[in-house]
Amino acid sequence: MVKNIFIIALMGMVNIVIAQQSSQSNKTISVCLSNSEMKLYNLVMEYRLQNGLPSIPLSASLCFVAQQHCKDLINNKPKTSVCNMHSWSSNGSWSSCCYTPDHKNAACMWNKPRELTNYKGNGYEIAFYVWSSASATYTAEPEEALKGWKGSPGHNDVIINKNIWKSANWNSIGIGIYYGYATIWFGEEKDTETIPQVCN
Repeated sequence: MVKNIFIIALMGMVNIVIAQQSSQSNKTISVCLSNSEMKLYNLVMEYRLQNGLPSIPLSASLCFVAQQHCKDLINNKPKTSVCNMHSWSSNGSWSSCCYTPDHKNAACMWNKPRELTNYKGNGYEIAFYVWSSASATYTAEPEEALKGWKGSPGHNDVIINKNIWKSANWNSIGIGIYYGYATIWFGEEKDTETIPQVCN
């Protein structure tokens, strides 16, 4: 099977201004992890452990955002030749945006947990995509997603807190896999939602 793998570069900023959160009512979310999503979480935590780093608690809020974004990327295709995989369509309960390589619209990513959930902090995403000409229903495998991120210095730095991410204290993580997309969302704020479990 011939596969093309695309990995999107993450923005290179840590010190940012948190956008003002608008008044909103509490949001109710329902989320669980597929076996593949849980496997990816475990693989990432094993990788962090190998690098002397602690585990990051699973976040229902960030898992919800990760899963919603994977579905948006597949169903609504906001990614174009100009807009990268951090982009969001206008077909959902979120603000749409075209995330360009200059990171001009980075706040669109950072704000998504606040838009979709009760999570108060910023969210930082790494995204992976694999397309197979042999099957339109190909699903990204946890191992290949992590391998792709490990091979990309910018993404690897986020996962194992290197370089500009050295001072980031990840207290929440969300995992999403849907068809060829896999996303991981990192946050410094703790999540108050119940830790998600594997789907029945």
